[in-house]
Amino acid sequence: MNASMKPVLTFLSLSFGLAWLCALPLWFTGGLENPFFTIFALVMMFTPAISALIVIVFVEKHPDARSRRAALGLGSVHPVGRFLRYLAMALVIPPALILAALAVGALVGVYPADFVNFSGFEAMLDAQLEALGQAPLPVPIGLLVAAQFLNVAIGALINTIPALGEELGWRGWLLPRLLPLGIVPAILISGVIWGLWHAPLILLGYNYPGAAGWLALAAMVGMTTVVGGVFSWLRIRSASVWPAALAHGAFNAAAGFSLIFIMVGESFDPLQASILGWTGWLVPLALVIVLLATGQFRSAPPQPVVTRNESAPVANAE
Repeated sequence: MNASMKPVLTFLSLSFGLAWLCALPLWFTGGLENPFFTIFALVMMFTPAISALIVIVFVEKHPDARSRRAALGLGSVHPVGRFLRYLAMALVIPPALILAALAVGALVGVYPADFVNFSGFEAMLDAQLEALGQAPLPVPIGLLVAAQFLNVAIGALINTIPALGEELGWRGWLLPRLLPLGIVPAILISGVIWGLWHAPLILLGYNYPGAAGWLALAAMVGMTTVVGGVFSWLRIRSASVWPAALAHGAFNAAAGFSLIFIMVGESFDPLQASILGWTGWLVPLALVIVLLATGQFRSAPPQPVVTRNESAPVANAE
């Protein structure tokens, strides 16, 4: 085995193997209906980080905590101004992309939106309150919608911890090892890997209920590739994995926007609409193309894989 490929292949074997191991009980105990589904899914999210740490310690053999942190993208956050700027963008861009996906879907006609009266969201809240034996809230629906944006900001911070379990592997460790291939191949390969890693859940019907397994997995790969390009940009330009982790957390927190802006009594096909469907990939794809065309992925020459007594971040300052 080529020495430079051994860490990557070991990482992939571990992360995919551990992911299937975590999800396997779901396949025999009700799948998505398992009452502990969320717990299994959360545990699975930490398998890329665990795999990367194993490779760093036992394959690359980093000798100390400092070099291990650097190899995961947890090194210096200086200059602080740059780091905070990319954290702010990480908090804002993913929800904006999800909203843009809904707008594009509405324009194309695959997402039945109600951006004015929020009728679907109001009906959902009324049904939930009725099930609890309570009267509808005497609060304007617009105010409740506005509150969801605050919930997304809070949820992004909370979600960053499990999201870091993935990002330490995908963008923290793996992406720098793919950068010698070129930025576009690195984005494509890491995005495809990220999507395929979800197979244990996607093949159970997660995200794309009712779709054929191969089609659902292909759609997931399409989404993770274009969105992963944005996360990769945040990782490279900030020289830290934290903005990518926060962006991942914000992305997960804002996923429910598709239920807030839908027309009452309507539904949509996630293969076509929302950030999960092909219409939702257009804006992040356009953003990545613009970033590439304007040189925004530049930050430093591709860094060599750090081994033993060396440590280096993915990128230098702007």
